[in-house]
Amino acid sequence: MTKINDQAGTRNDALSSSSFSAPRSASASAPGKLILCGEHAVVYNRPAIALPLSQIRAQVTVAAGPPGTGLHLVAPDLDRIWSAAESPADPLCELAHATLLHLGFGAVDVRLTMLSTIPIASGMGSGAAIGAALVRALAAFLGRALDPAEVSALVYASEQRYHGTPSGIDNTVIAYEQAIWFQRPNATIEPITIAAPFTVIIGDTGMRCETRLPVGEVRRRWQADQATYEALFDQVGAVVTRVRDALAVGDFAALGVLLDANQSLLEQLGVSSPELEHLIMAVRNAGALGAKLSGGGWGGVMLALVDESSRERVAEALRQAGATQVLETRVEATLNETG
Repeated sequence: MTKINDQAGTRNDALSSSSFSAPRSASASAPGKLILCGEHAVVYNRPAIALPLSQIRAQVTVAAGPPGTGLHLVAPDLDRIWSAAESPADPLCELAHATLLHLGFGAVDVRLTMLSTIPIASGMGSGAAIGAALVRALAAFLGRALDPAEVSALVYASEQRYHGTPSGIDNTVIAYEQAIWFQRPNATIEPITIAAPFTVIIGDTGMRCETRLPVGEVRRRWQADQATYEALFDQVGAVVTRVRDALAVGDFAALGVLLDANQSLLEQLGVSSPELEHLIMAVRNAGALGAKLSGGGWGGVMLALVDESSRERVAEALRQAGATQVLETRVEATLNETG
């Protein structure tokens, strides 16, 4: 990952919001992310493709606080207010302090209000999106603009403190708002070409499962029968490569077939669930070009690739099938370069 350069002349003294020229408030946002294909096999050195969700975002607003009050965080979605003084080890408090240090400040008196339309604990990068929005909003409040590499590095360091060894997918996709190809063991992260825009509809099962649980189960199965699971991972990797090719030429009929193929392989890996498959069948019957689970599985979300003729039918089918949330996002065409 990109390293953060030390700021020359870092100021370690506490500064109140009234002691420098800053606006009364500043806001910034960041998108969620979605694994389009390759989850689980990516742990075993096969590639995965992830997308930014430009219309599904987190937003942070930084407002000046009374002198001497320090840093406060407000999360209306969680009905929670807390301070850095009371919770210095809180991941978002630590990220705010790391951002201030990177910008050359020791402390400020501010109130950060966080809102998000990204489902929590759904594999859609809600934590990294809040983190990226926080970094950008705090920088804007202090009169600075950080480039995507700086935002990505700050969020990655925060994810390391909180999650241990994150892949680097979330912070990269979210900071750059760029579709990426990711592959271990060298953590290769490359932008990919998307020849034409397309629409994805996301259905949330409402069931939450810690990613480590299905990941651990796949690990146990792999250890018990490596030949079978290596063959499945190879098939997933081949699908991901073909997905990249389909995106590069805008062949969405082929993309839909490949997403269905990836779902079949995920079912064979044992990470799907009746609830996910119920939603997937509903959207296929409603005319989706293809559909699959996204993320760890055993709950969480699924995605459906749609065209204009099927978009509304698919969204309604998800609601009728019991999805707790139905979200829509347009994935824009890209150039094969980051930034």
